[in-house]
Amino acid sequence: MQKLRRLREEAGFTQAEVARDMDWSESKQIKIERGNIPVRVPDVRALLAHYGVLSPDRKEEADAILQLARDARQKGWWHSYGDAVPTWFEPFLGLETEATNIRTYQSELVHGLLQTPDYYRSFVAKSPAYSSEEEVQHKVAVRTKRQSRLESSPAPNYWTIMNESVLRRAPLDAAMMRGQLDYILTRAELPNVTVQVLPFAAGMHPAMDGPFEILGFPESLDLDVVYLESQTGALYLEEKAQVARYNAIFDLLRAKALDPDDSRDLIARILQEAP
Repeated sequence: MQKLRRLREEAGFTQAEVARDMDWSESKQIKIERGNIPVRVPDVRALLAHYGVLSPDRKEEADAILQLARDARQKGWWHSYGDAVPTWFEPFLGLETEATNIRTYQSELVHGLLQTPDYYRSFVAKSPAYSSEEEVQHKVAVRTKRQSRLESSPAPNYWTIMNESVLRRAPLDAAMMRGQLDYILTRAELPNVTVQVLPFAAGMHPAMDGPFEILGFPESLDLDVVYLESQTGALYLEEKAQVARYNAIFDLLRAKALDPDDSRDLIARILQEAP
C-alpha cells in the first residue's frame, strides 16, 4: 500500500525502524508498502497508530486506509474457491501470484505447479483428513489456476529440483503415474521452466530434512521469501540470514542434481519402464 509508505515518510521513519518497532522483518515492511503481500487489518491499524494517524482529527483518513486494507484482502482470485483454500494458505497464494522467480526442492511429492489432477486426487485420497469430492474438485481447480501462470505473460521463472524418489514412488494406479511423468516432461519444455532430478547416486545432501520453496519478486529492494509447508500450516522465513541459507542450499542441490537435459532423459526412462 503506497499510502502507508507516504505516511511512514511523513512521520520520519525508515523501513528498518518501523520493522524493528513492529517486531517484524524489514522484508515484510517492504512488501506491505509495495502491496506484494496481503496485510492484516490489525497490522495496518498498528502502523497507523505508529505514524500518528489515529488521532481524532485524522479519523476520516485512517478509516479510508483501513477500508482499503479490508477490501484488498477480499480481492484474491482464490476467494471464489471457498473452503478449498485454508486461511493459512492464502498469504502464500498472494506471494506466488506476485513472484517472478519460484524455486523449489521436493523430496517426496511432485510440486503443486506440476501435479496432474489425477495425481493430486490419488495423494489426498491417502490422507486421514480426506475431503469431500466437491472440495477436492475445488482444490484441483485452484491448482489448475496456479499452474496457468507458467504460461501467462509475463510468466515467472520456475525452477524445481525433485528427488528421484518423487518419480519412483510406486502408486496403486500405474496409468496415473505415467500421466504425471508425461506431464512433467511436457511442462519442462516451457522456456521459463527448469526441471532437475536429484538422483539417488548423489548421496546425502543438505535438504534431507524436507522440501522448501523460495519466492523472488521484481523489485530489487525486495528480499526473497522462503516458504515451508506442513499439512496444517506454513512458515515464512524472511530474515536475510535465513534466506541466504536456503539460497545456498538450493545452489548446492542444483550442483548435485542432473542437468536439465539429463533430468528429462531420466524421467523419460522411468516413464518407459513404468508398467
